[in-house]
Amino acid sequence: MEDIDYSLYLVTNSTDKRNQEFLNIVEDSLKGGVSVVQVREKELDLIPFYEKAKAVKEITDKFDVPLIINDRLSIAIALGADGAHVGQDDIDGAVARDILGPDRILGISASTVEEAVKAEEDGADYIGCGAVFPTSTKDDADSVDIEEFKKIKKAVSIPVIAIGGIKENNVKELKGSNADGIAVVSAIMDSDNPEKTSENLLNEFKNL
Repeated sequence: MEDIDYSLYLVTNSTDKRNQEFLNIVEDSLKGGVSVVQVREKELDLIPFYEKAKAVKEITDKFDVPLIINDRLSIAIALGADGAHVGQDDIDGAVARDILGPDRILGISASTVEEAVKAEEDGADYIGCGAVFPTSTKDDADSVDIEEFKKIKKAVSIPVIAIGGIKENNVKELKGSNADGIAVVSAIMDSDNPEKTSENLLNEFKNL
C-alpha cells in the first residue's frame, strides 16, 4: 500500500445538516488540510448512503485525498473508493480484507493491544484507536488512555490514528503518544469555520 498521510482524518456526520451544507463542510475541511475522509453515516439506509458517499468522492477526487467508507464494503467497491474501515462489532477483519482485495486500504478500530495485533495480522493498513477523549458521537466507544495508546503503537508496525473527542484545545494532550494522525468528527463537522478549524487541528498535531 502506498504511503498515506493520516495526519488529519475527517470522519463525517451529516446529522442535522442539509446536503449542500454537509458537502461544503467536507470541501472546506480539505482546503484546510484534511488528508483522509471517511464517510460514516450510521443513520442512512443503503441508497442514501451510496448517494452521499458518491458526492463526497467527487470532492475527495478533486483534492486527490483518499476516501474511506465505513463498514459498507460493497459501497466502497462499487464507488471505487480507496478503502473501508470496520469496527470490532462489524465484519471480521480478515474477511473484510478478502472482500476488499489487496489493493484497497483497510482500517480497523482497536482499543486494546490484542485487538490491534489481530487487526494487523488480518491485513489492516492502519488502526483507529480510541476513544482517547470523551466523545458525543459514539456512545459505546471504549476509552483508551494515552499509556494504553502508546502500548498499542509499540505493538504494531502499521499507522495508529487517535480518535475520540479530539478538539483544537486538547490535541496537545496527545504529546508523546507517537500517533500517526488524529481522526476528528464533531470538531470539524460542527465548526462555524471548518477550513480554519482543520488548519488549526493540523498545526496542533504537527507541533506534538
